[in-house]
Amino acid sequence: MGWAAKSSMPRFSYCPLFSPLNLEPHKLGLYNQQRCGFRREAKRPDTKKGNVSQETNPSAPEAGTPGRPPPPRIPRPTLFKPLMFTVGFTGCSFGAAAILQYETLKSRVQTAKDEEESEKFLQGSQDMAYWHDWWNQLSGFQRQLILLMSMVDDFWSSLTEGQRTVTGIIAVNAVVLGLWRIPSMQRSMIKYFTSNPASKTRCLPMVLSSFSHYSIIHMVANMYVLWTFSSGIVSLLGKEQFLAVYLSAGVISTMVSYMCKTASGRLYPSLGASGAVMAVLAAVCAKVPEAKLGIIFLPMVTFTAGNALKALIAIDTAGLILGWRLLDHAAHLGGALFGVWYVAYGHKLIWRKREPLVKLWHDMRSPGAGGSRPRGGPGVSGGGGGDPDQNKTLQGPSLKK
Repeated sequence: MGWAAKSSMPRFSYCPLFSPLNLEPHKLGLYNQQRCGFRREAKRPDTKKGNVSQETNPSAPEAGTPGRPPPPRIPRPTLFKPLMFTVGFTGCSFGAAAILQYETLKSRVQTAKDEEESEKFLQGSQDMAYWHDWWNQLSGFQRQLILLMSMVDDFWSSLTEGQRTVTGIIAVNAVVLGLWRIPSMQRSMIKYFTSNPASKTRCLPMVLSSFSHYSIIHMVANMYVLWTFSSGIVSLLGKEQFLAVYLSAGVISTMVSYMCKTASGRLYPSLGASGAVMAVLAAVCAKVPEAKLGIIFLPMVTFTAGNALKALIAIDTAGLILGWRLLDHAAHLGGALFGVWYVAYGHKLIWRKREPLVKLWHDMRSPGAGGSRPRGGPGVSGGGGGDPDQNKTLQGPSLKK
């Protein structure tokens, strides 16, 4: 999930080791080591030679005198509220994704009409001489600014839809990383951006901790793997469905971590996007198991995506059973199993049944339309991705080897 720490020593979890980055765990001390307050034993008076010092045994407590009370027993935290939050947040994520897909398609249809009308207007009223005169009237600074904006636009257009989608996620993680460097924000960051079942605030950190990294290396490793698999996962699910899966995976992986921590009694904080990233990696590897992956520093070593997924699940399962304390293996397993389950069953059980919600939203937005929808809109059952040409059943893409 992120780093996992007991007491004051944080431990960071790993991102997936494969394709194409070798992500190693990274330790970084977040808190200073707490000092244990032991009382020093009182000095005994020195005994002179020849004299025998007589030790007095502590007398038993007198009858009726109460002894030292036992230390208070810390009750195990209840996970009912986090569980209800996980179910509600997951449902809201997919519902919002379905509505967002509807609005996106509607906006694209309107934009296409506006562009067609504007092209007809420009062809009939203006020519190249008009734009040449307009360019000559600009100052040097304005021309440089327009050229810079054109270069940025060309770079943005060269990215795949998946890369453009995860750019926002990377930006949010970078902002949170900067907030960790502000001393006055430390208390709030620990409270809201680390997930701990023993904390009083347990629900909101389940979401925020998935965007929180304390180590720069930790964040770069997670985001690089997410960037690498972004094109494959968005081509599988579409932009809107991917966002719902990513957010839900972060919360579900944290919930699995809560359950394992509570069962084992090891209540320590965690943070990081590893659970959500593992869901993305597992979804692509499970849907396209024959794709070839490699390690970034060992390009000559290649293996299939299916074998890589099996190895990662085996490592995290062994770490969870054997009680390895370095990583939050429960969160990794939770994210990976959710990713595998979703591409196998969840897409049919959740996403393909979104039509009643989209129809209700359409009726609310257009009360006089009589429930009609744009042709090929997101309300069509069995839709897959977010693009109009991707409204089909979930198909595995042919990833580049």
